[in-house]
This record gives sequence, structure tokens and C-alpha cells, in this order.
Amino acid sequence: MINKGIATVALLAVSISVAMQAHAEGEDSNPIDATNTLPDAKPGECFAKVIVPATYETTSKEVEVQPAQETVEIIPPTFDGAEQEVEVKPAYTKLTSVPAKYRTEEELVEIEPARNEWVTSLGKRGIPASPALLVAAKTSGIDIDAATAGSCYKEFYTPAKFEQNDKQVETKEASENIIIKDAEFEASEEIVTVKPAYTVKKLIAAVYEKVEEKVEVEPAKAVWKKGAGLVERIDNTTGEIMCLVQVPAKYDTFLKTVLKTPSTIEDSEIPAETKSIKTTKLVSDATSEKEAVEAEFTTVTTTAKVSDAQFSWRAAAAEGEGTYTGLQVCLKEIPAKQKTLKKLVLDTPASVTEEKVAAKTKTVKTEKVATAAEVVRTTVPAQTKTVELRKKVSSEKLEWRRVLCQTNMTKEMNMKIQQALKDAGYYNGPVDGSIGRGTLNSVNKYQIDKDLPRGGLTIKVLKELGVQ
Repeated sequence: MINKGIATVALLAVSISVAMQAHAEGEDSNPIDATNTLPDAKPGECFAKVIVPATYETTSKEVEVQPAQETVEIIPPTFDGAEQEVEVKPAYTKLTSVPAKYRTEEELVEIEPARNEWVTSLGKRGIPASPALLVAAKTSGIDIDAATAGSCYKEFYTPAKFEQNDKQVETKEASENIIIKDAEFEASEEIVTVKPAYTVKKLIAAVYEKVEEKVEVEPAKAVWKKGAGLVERIDNTTGEIMCLVQVPAKYDTFLKTVLKTPSTIEDSEIPAETKSIKTTKLVSDATSEKEAVEAEFTTVTTTAKVSDAQFSWRAAAAEGEGTYTGLQVCLKEIPAKQKTLKKLVLDTPASVTEEKVAAKTKTVKTEKVATAAEVVRTTVPAQTKTVELRKKVSSEKLEWRRVLCQTNMTKEMNMKIQQALKDAGYYNGPVDGSIGRGTLNSVNKYQIDKDLPRGGLTIKVLKELGVQ
């Protein structure tokens, strides 16, 4: 059975940006001066440099509020039946041991070597003489090194010391025995895959959220306003001090749908289906080990000299001073001693024969993946919204405009102006016909709100206030 899942996936997230002209944003700090020449005036008319505000136009723009999307359909995989050969008992090697063979031989062993030895006499009663005494004799002028067997010398005698030692003589050479260890098996279960593991694709839907988008519909601008304490004056008639201030931009806020988390395809692994089959498992193959067979020995007692005899002597045929001990030393030849022994010699070493035993198999039914899972995608177009934008057409400028001044103003006229400003809600001072800072500040605020040229009591302001 085929499971289908359809969800929307965000393809594109577009941020909204409104491009405004740089000239319309920050160039009001230097209004265009159109007052290089004086205007044509009639007698009694007064003019002043005034700031004519910038003009704007409104346009509309299409803004994307929801990006394009797509639908996703997942088609699961299909399977085909198959067969698989499973080894239930592996091949192994069977080993057989063939023992070593020996032969018997005779060997003549020297148990005591031949030597020349200094003794007290050449007869049977002669005892060994000390080499130290011979050195003393040589020091006395006797050529001991040139002496031949049978030569005798008189001497003072202290006998030498001997000891008997046991000597090991080999009677059978070392060899090796081969030990065969048969192959070992144990009953086990073989897990056979009858249906392999496969992947199922799951669609994780995209997540959207509503966010507020703020779009600039009127750019920030710099305007001149009346103030006090500044050093720059922009006109020479009213004497008013004007300050350049920054008016922030205006924005329109609306809700838009944005992609928070894109949709994803999650792969789920479906484990393989298996079947248990009883088999025989090879635990260890047959092996052969070589065991060392030590050589055989017999013990023979030997005699070795431990220390030489101490002598004070002179030559047997020579006379001299001193006390003669009555002993003599003679160089006697003693032949070597030998003994015949029997020993076993390795004739044929041990060996191993090998026999190969074939493996056993069994046929098991399984499944294989015929077609893999697929993903089908369909695109859904984006949604948009119309936004109004305000764009500057012309910048602020300085122009000559008709104004009221001391030459053409009366107290009655001033009172009319103050009353008209109070009626319009811009003036809360006394209506006394004295034009001071409070009155002029009210005029300036009225000009800004009505988008009129600023810089003095212009004729345009009087007309707007209804003052004749």
C-alpha cells in the first residue's frame, strides 16, 4: 500500500526594500537660493526671503508578502523476491601427526684431558707441585719454561688443592614432538536477511509566521524652523533666527507571511527482515604444535685444580744455601682419560598430513529493492500587496515674497492677524496689536502645517487666514 503526503515548501523568501532618491532625503540643509535679484515691487510693498517647502508626489509599488511555494508527493519503494545461498558449515582442514624416528650411535667422550704436571717425584708416590714454587725457581735462574717431561727439581713444598665436579655429557640429542589438535565446532544460528533494510521518506512541512513589515512611505528630511541661539540667519528683513532640524521618515506597517523553517524530507530507515537458520560454526581449525623434547645427559665426575701448592725450593741437581726440605719437584706427563657412550640421533623429524573438508550450504528465499522512494514537487506562485510611496519632486528654496513690515502694518492689522491665528488654534497670547516672538512663532507653525513658504508674514499667509 502506497502512503502519500503533500505539504507546502517555501521556495523563495524575498525581503522588501524601498529605494528612495538620495537628493530627496538629505539635501534640504542647503535650500536653493533664488533671491540673487530683487523682485519688481510697487511702492509700499515689502518683500523678504522666505523658505518655500519641498513638493512631493505619491506612487504605488507591488511588494511580495508571501513567497512562492511548492507541494511535495512521496512515492514509497517496491520490492522483488530472490534466493540466497547461505553457508551453514564452513570448510576446514583436518590434520594427522606422523611421529619422528631415531637411530642409536656411539660417541667417545673425553672425561679428563692429557696434561703435564709438576709432581714431587716421578714415582707413584709423587704428589703435585705448586706453580708458585716453579715461579720462584724460575726467579732463582731455573728455566722452567724449557723443562721437559721427566725433569726434576728440589723444592720446599705446600700441596695444591683439587675438587671434583660433575659434568653433564649428552647421551640423546634434543628433538621435537608434533601434537595435533582437531578442528572444533559448535552449534549456532545464522541470521539470514530475507528482506533488506530500506528507506522511507517523510515530509516535514514548512513553518511560516506572521511578521510586521515597516515600509518607508515618506523619507526623512531637513527643514528650517524658528529658534534662538543659532549664529546663521537666512534673511535680512524680519531678523528671525531659523534652525535646520531633521524630520523623521514616515512608515506604513503591514503584516506579511515569511518562511520560518523550510520543509525537509526526513529519511526513516526500515530495518531488514531476517530469519534464523541452525548451522554449525567453526570455533577453531585443526592445528599442530611442536613440543620440544630435551636432550638426555649423563653425569661424569671430573677433577679440577682449585689452588696451586706453595713452595720454597731450588733445583734437585744444584746445591745452595738454605734449609732443604727433602722434597723435589719433577715434570710428569699424565695421559687423557676417555669413555664410550651411546646416544639416540634424530633420523626423521615429526611431520603433519593435511585433509581439506568442503563447506555445506543452504538456499534461503529473500527480497530485494526493485524501485527506490521518489519525491514529486509542484510550484505554487507568490502573493503580493500594493504599498503607497511618497517621493520628493522638488527641494526647498529661498524666494522673495511680499510680507508685512513696519511700513505697511498698523495696530489694527496686527490685531486682525493675532485674532485670526487664535481662531485657527495657533495663538494663545493677547490680541494687543504688538507683533512679538509669540505671534511670529505662531505664524511659522501655521506656515509649516499648511505647507506654505516660511520666513515672515507673507501675503499668502494673510489670504489663508482671511485677513484683508
